[in-house]
Parts: sequence; structure tokens; C-alpha cells
Amino acid sequence: MAKGTVDFFNDTGGYGFIDTEDADEDVFFHMEDVGGPDLEEGQEVEFDIEQADKGPRATNLERL
Repeated sequence: MAKGTVDFFNDTGGYGFIDTEDADEDVFFHMEDVGGPDLEEGQEVEFDIEQADKGPRATNLERL
């Protein structure tokens, strides 16, 4: 699993991006893939990366 830090989170849209050294660009995530309370910028997370049509997307995301 990859590790990273939430770099941006849009609470209205329920999505954000994770900064990680395991991908060339920030990794997209949506709260439907996370569950629980909203993530906050700076939160450390662990996740798998899948290649979606618009770029890398986090799956199996867990808070650390």
C-alpha cells in the first residue's frame, strides 16, 4: 500500500487529492471510497492506487 498526506479536500464535493511519493502526480480520492468523517488537509493516509480515466485514484483508503 502507498502512504501519503491529504493535500487538498473539498468538503462540499466530498473529494480531494493526496500527495505521495508513490505516484508522479497527486492521487484523487472521493469520500464514497473512505467512509466515516471527512478527511482534513494534512491527514496521513494509506491506500492502493488504481489508474482511472483521469489519472491515479486512491482505493482502500485508511486513516493513519
